[in-house]
Amino acid sequence: MGIVELREVHKVYQLGKVEVPAVKGVSFSIEKGDFISIAGPSGSGKTTILNMIGLIDQASAGEVLIDNRPTSKLKDQELTRLRHETLGFIFQSFNLIPVLNVWENIEFPLLLGKTRVGKAEKADWINHLIEEVGLADWRKHKPNELSGGQRQRVAIARALVTKPEIVLADEPTANLDSATGEQIIELMKRINRELETTFIFSTHDSKIVEIADHIIRLRDGLITENYRRSDTSQAAVSAGA
Repeated sequence: MGIVELREVHKVYQLGKVEVPAVKGVSFSIEKGDFISIAGPSGSGKTTILNMIGLIDQASAGEVLIDNRPTSKLKDQELTRLRHETLGFIFQSFNLIPVLNVWENIEFPLLLGKTRVGKAEKADWINHLIEEVGLADWRKHKPNELSGGQRQRVAIARALVTKPEIVLADEPTANLDSATGEQIIELMKRINRELETTFIFSTHDSKIVEIADHIIRLRDGLITENYRRSDTSQAAVSAGA
C-alpha cells in the first residue's frame, strides 16, 4: 500500500453536450519518498491526474487514496485539511503573492492552517528553508525583484513550509532556462533525499524523467509505461496493472 494509490480512476469532462474522457481507468501506487515523474504529451492526462491527487479535482469513477484514505468519502472540510496538512504545491507560474517578500510568501501557508506554531519555531523553520533553497540574501525582496529561478526556489520553500508528506509539481521547470531548470531539479532531488518528501511531477522535461526514481508514461489517458529505476525489467504495464 503506497502513500498515494489510484484504483481504476476515470476522469470525464463535459464540454457542452460532449463528454471528453481525459483519464481512462488508470491504476498505480506511489511509495513514500518516491521522486516520480508522470510524463506524456499534451492531452495525455498527466495534469488531470496531478489535480486529482492534489484534491483540486475529483475522479468521475474509481478511487484516489492518500495515506490509505479514500478521498471520495471525505467531506469538504476533511479534504481541505488533508490538502493543507499533507500536500504541498509547486506551479510552473510560481503563484507568488506580489506584495509579499520572500519570507512572507513562504510563511503564507502557515497563516491559512489551524495548526498553531510558536513564533520562534516558525521563524527558525522558514529561515532554514530560505537557507536550503539558497536565498539567504534575498529574504526581504519582493517577487518582481527576483529571477525566474529564484521565484521557483521561493515556491519550493513555500511548498515545504507546512512539512507536507507529498509535494506536487506541475511542470516546475517550464518557465526556466535549461541551466536554471537543472539547478531546480537538483535542489528538489536533494530535498527529497534529506527530508524523504515524496515528489510527484507532471512534466515534459526529460531532465526530470532522467533523474526520477519512478516513471509513469501516459498517452491518451492511459498508462503506457510504469516502472522504477530499481526494476531490472522496466517492463511496460497496462493501465489496469
